[in-house]
Amino acid sequence: MNTDTKVLKLVRKTESPVETMENTGAQLAPDNAVAPPAPRAVPTSVSKDQQLPDHKLLLELYRTMYLSRRLDDKEIQLKAQNRIFFQISGAGHEAVLAAAGVVLKPGYDWFYPYYRDRALCLQLGMTPVEMLLSAVGAEADPNSHGRQMPSHWGHSKLNIVSQSSPTGTQLLQAVGCAEATYRFQLIPELKNRVAGFHADEITYVSLGDGTSSEGEFWEALNTACNLKLPVLFLVEDNGYAISVPVEVQTAGGDVSRLLEDFPSLYLQRCDGTDAIESLETMRRAVDYCRQRKGPALVHAKVIRPYSHSLSDDEKLYRSDEERTSDAERDPVKRFGALLIDSGVIDQAGLQRIKDQADREVNEAADIAIASAQPAPDTAMKYVFSPDVDPTAKAFDTEEQVQLSGNPGTMVDLLNRCLHTEMARDPRIVVFGEDVADCSREEYLDIVKGKGGVFKVTANLQRSFGSARAFNSPLAEANIVGRAIGMATRGLKPVVEIQFFDYIWPAMHQIRNELALLRWRSGNEWKAPVVVRVPIGGYLKGGAVYHSQSGVSTFTQIPGLRVIYPSNALDANGLLRTAIRCDDPVMFLEHKHLYRQAYNKSAYPGDDFMIPFAKAKKVREGKDLTIITYGALVQRSLVAAKQAEQEGISVEIIDLRSLVPYDWNAIAESVKRTNRVIVAHEDSLSFGYGAEIAARIANELFEYLDAPVRRVCALDTFVAYAPQLEDAILPQVADVARAIAELKRY
Repeated sequence: MNTDTKVLKLVRKTESPVETMENTGAQLAPDNAVAPPAPRAVPTSVSKDQQLPDHKLLLELYRTMYLSRRLDDKEIQLKAQNRIFFQISGAGHEAVLAAAGVVLKPGYDWFYPYYRDRALCLQLGMTPVEMLLSAVGAEADPNSHGRQMPSHWGHSKLNIVSQSSPTGTQLLQAVGCAEATYRFQLIPELKNRVAGFHADEITYVSLGDGTSSEGEFWEALNTACNLKLPVLFLVEDNGYAISVPVEVQTAGGDVSRLLEDFPSLYLQRCDGTDAIESLETMRRAVDYCRQRKGPALVHAKVIRPYSHSLSDDEKLYRSDEERTSDAERDPVKRFGALLIDSGVIDQAGLQRIKDQADREVNEAADIAIASAQPAPDTAMKYVFSPDVDPTAKAFDTEEQVQLSGNPGTMVDLLNRCLHTEMARDPRIVVFGEDVADCSREEYLDIVKGKGGVFKVTANLQRSFGSARAFNSPLAEANIVGRAIGMATRGLKPVVEIQFFDYIWPAMHQIRNELALLRWRSGNEWKAPVVVRVPIGGYLKGGAVYHSQSGVSTFTQIPGLRVIYPSNALDANGLLRTAIRCDDPVMFLEHKHLYRQAYNKSAYPGDDFMIPFAKAKKVREGKDLTIITYGALVQRSLVAAKQAEQEGISVEIIDLRSLVPYDWNAIAESVKRTNRVIVAHEDSLSFGYGAEIAARIANELFEYLDAPVRRVCALDTFVAYAPQLEDAILPQVADVARAIAELKRY
C-alpha cells in the first residue's frame, strides 16, 4: 500500500467519523448484529492535484507515542538508581492507545484504563510531571497522592477513574458507569440534575489478553450487550499474561473469535502497533457507541518489547527469535518511518520532536524527584468520608421519635424505609437477584410480584419504575461492580446480595474496590454504595449454605461500614442512615429476625435515623455485662431473665453498629459491672468478639474481676439436621451457663 495514500485516507481531520467509515468501505453493524472485522479498502494511488491533509494530528500522535516510551525508559532508569520503587511499562501499546486518546473526549467521556495505558492518559491530557509524581510516590500525584504503584492511572479532571491492581475488576465498574449514563436518561427527575452528564458520552475500558480469562470480563460483556450500553472495550493483546502465552490462556488463542455471536457487540480487530489502522478502527468503534447502538470491542494485537514489569525477566520464557520479531513491529519506530516516508516530516524535524520530548521528560523527572512525599500523619485520611460523619448528632433522631400505626416486622420497616428514601432521593437505585416485582412488565398487573426472596424490596418496581428497581443477573460481582460504577457517577445504589453465603464471588469488588476507592485515590473518587445482605442461621433447614455468619471477614476491611440491627425499629433507622451517609455500607439483616413478633415496631417517621457507633442498652444490670448483636440479643435477654431468678443482674448492650462500634458504651458498662461476656453467632476462633475481648483486656484490665468470656458458634459449619444445628450455634442455655460461671468466678 502506498503510505502517502494511507495517511490521506485515514487521518483527514475535516472528515467526520461516519464519512471516514464510508470512504474506507467499513459499515456499522445493525442494531442486533455483530459487525465482522471491517475491510480496509483503500485506494492505491493519489491524484496529483489532491491536497495533503493537515499533518498536525499525525505529529501529535507521534509525539504522544514517543513521549510515552521515553517516560517508560526514564522510570526504568530511576528504578535502577533507587529513586522510584516499581515500574510497569506501556511499551509496545502506544499506537492504539494514542489513537484512542484522539477519538475520545477527556473530561467528557469516562475512562477505566489498565496499567499499560500511559499513551492514552498522555493523549487525554495527563502530563509527564503528573506521571513521574506517581512514580516517586509524591503527595501531589493526581493519580493517587502517593498511595498506589506507578501506572495506576486516575485523574478526576479528565474523568480517568482510579485504577487498582486486580486485573479485570475495572470492567464491571466501567459497565456500571455506562449504565449510569443509560439510567440518567430513563429517570426524569435526574435529567437536569446530574453533573458532567452528556447525552452521547461513552465509557472506555481496557484490559490485557490475560484479563479476558477473568469471569468478570464475561459478566461485563453480558450486561453491556444486554442493556446495549455505550461501553468501548479495548483488548490490548500482547500475547502474554506475564509469562503465560495467549494460547494457554484462551481457547483457540484468540478471544475475539469467541465473542462473535454476542448481540449488539460491534467487534473490530486491528494491528495495534499501526497508528493509522488503530485510528481508523477506534473511530468506527467510538462512533458506534455514540450512536447508542450498543457496546464495541476492539481487539488490538500489540507487542511487549519490555518485560511484564521490572520484577519480571521475559528472557526466562521468551526466545530471542520471538523477541526480535516483536521488535520489528515496534509502533514508535514504525510510525516515525511512516511519517518520513510519506513526506509528513523529515528526519531533522522528527529529531526535533524527540529532543523536545526528551527535555520535557528530564525536566519532569527533576520536578518529581524534588517533590514531597505524603506526611506520615496523613495515613488515616480518607479511609472514610471527610465530609459526612454518620456518627454525628445530625443522624440521631432517636430521642425525638414518635411512633405511629400498627407494629410492623423488620421486613415491613426495611421496606418502608426503602420506599420513603426512594421517594426522597431520585438518585437511589435498587437492584440484585429477584429484587424486582416482575421483570416482564406486561405481567405486573396480573401477578403479585416477587420483591425479593424475603419481600424486603416488594413494590419498589411498581412504585418507582423499572429504571430504579430492577433485577440483575445471578452474579454477585456483577451486582457490586456495577454499583461502584454507578456510585462514581453520582447515583446511590442500594443493592442486595440474596444470601450472605453467596457473597464471595463479589469479594474482589468489595475488598479491593468498594472499600478502597476513596482512600487509594486520595479522596478524588468515592463509591457510597449500600450492600444489603440477609445473614445468619437459626432457620431450621438453612444448613451450610444458608446459615453463614462470617462477620469478621468484613469488619476488618478499612473503609467499610458494617451495620447489624436486631429489631425492626433499629433496622429502619440504621438503613436510613446508611443510605444518607457518604461511605460504603455493608448492611447485615438477620434472616431469623425478619418476621419475629418480639422485635416488631410501629413506624418511627420518614426522617428517623440512628447514628452509627451508638450502642443500645437493652437491659440494665449491675453484676455483669453482655455485649452482643443480631440474633444473640434476644437469646441474651431470655438468659438474663433466667439469671435474675438466681439473683444475678445482667446488663445487655446491643452494638447495632459493628464498624464503627460504641467503645464508650462498652467501657462505661464494664467499669460498673466488672464482668463481661461477648456473645455472637460468628464462630469462636477469630470471630468479631475476639477484637472486643482483646480491647477490653488491654484497656479495661484494672476494672475486671474475671476473665472476659465469649459465647459463640463452634468452629465448624452449620448443619441441616435441627439437633446438630442447635449444638453448633449458641443457644439461650449457653449464654445462661456463661452468666452463672462468670458470676461464680
